[in-house]
Amino acid sequence: MESWERSRRRWQHAFFASWLVLTSAGPLMEVGQVLPVALVAGLAAWYAVWFVLRTPPAGEVPLPYVVGGGLLWLGLFAIDSSFLVVCLSVLVPYCLDAVRIGLVAVLSCAGGWLWHSYHEGGSITWTEIAITALIAISAAASVGYFHSVARQSAERKELIDQLQAAQEARAAAERQAGVAAERQRLARDIHDSLTQGFASVVMLLEAAQERLPDDRHLTQALRAARENLAESRRVVRALRPGELDDGGLPEALRRLSGRLSDETGIDAHTVITGARRPLDAHVQVELLRVAQEAVANARRHARAEQVTLTLSYMEDLVVLDVHDDGDGFDPERATAGHGLLIMLERMEQLGGTLLVESASGEGTTIVASLPVAAR
Repeated sequence: MESWERSRRRWQHAFFASWLVLTSAGPLMEVGQVLPVALVAGLAAWYAVWFVLRTPPAGEVPLPYVVGGGLLWLGLFAIDSSFLVVCLSVLVPYCLDAVRIGLVAVLSCAGGWLWHSYHEGGSITWTEIAITALIAISAAASVGYFHSVARQSAERKELIDQLQAAQEARAAAERQAGVAAERQRLARDIHDSLTQGFASVVMLLEAAQERLPDDRHLTQALRAARENLAESRRVVRALRPGELDDGGLPEALRRLSGRLSDETGIDAHTVITGARRPLDAHVQVELLRVAQEAVANARRHARAEQVTLTLSYMEDLVVLDVHDDGDGFDPERATAGHGLLIMLERMEQLGGTLLVESASGEGTTIVASLPVAAR
């Protein structure tokens, strides 16, 4: 991309230098004064200060440059009206990005030159009109050519940016897939080694406890084995949520609401809207964890009679909202609990958002949204 921008600037510098020399050489030789030479050199130096040394962003023409260049050109024009067409040099930076301005400047210079010829000689010959028209056509063609080069550079820049963005997105997806695969491998390894080992230890200690009299050390060993078995299972669940193995996120949410209804009597159900599409494993995991935490909060604190989980597939978003008709709370007065902070962190890490809507006596709605690339 930098090479294209350098090429574009080289064309602009060449355009400026060639037009400044072409339009000022003849009048300078006719006038034969030092001041016009100084003003032309000042115009060249003024351009170099703003576009060679400073290199502003593409398409940006600093206002101080236009004002200073215009004053230098007015000084030349005041000395001799033959310097009229030098004004196009001042507008060269516009010609590459705003072709209409360049063409208007060309036509204005051509008209001004004819007026100057008429004012100096009292009449205009067809030869002068033809020469002026040819020069104007040549200048307009130059403006159009340089503009097309700049436009092609901008289009290629956009394509390169899109390609880089696509490559970065693909690399991120591959990294996420690699992380998910590694988590699955770790879950299998822990389950097949530590979890199974702890389960065997628990079984052996239970068998020993039945045959031997009560022994404090044996009881402590059994308790430690059971605790470590539970911890290893928790780690396996965290690495590889079994709820997603059958049917993905929609079915996992339905099972979650079904368990809530069976265990508490709360009227809980799940709604799926939009056209389903595959989601990355980590996205499904994070949304499921948010749903589990929100349901747990409704179960423990809300005293709700109805809970609704809604999963919406949109064009570039997947949105999960969990609504309960419980007691609610005032978000401005209440301090965010640990569970809400964890849900917020989960969404922010994936570039998503978490919105909590609640009021005392009006229930609570938790809305989690994540950007999802179309597949």
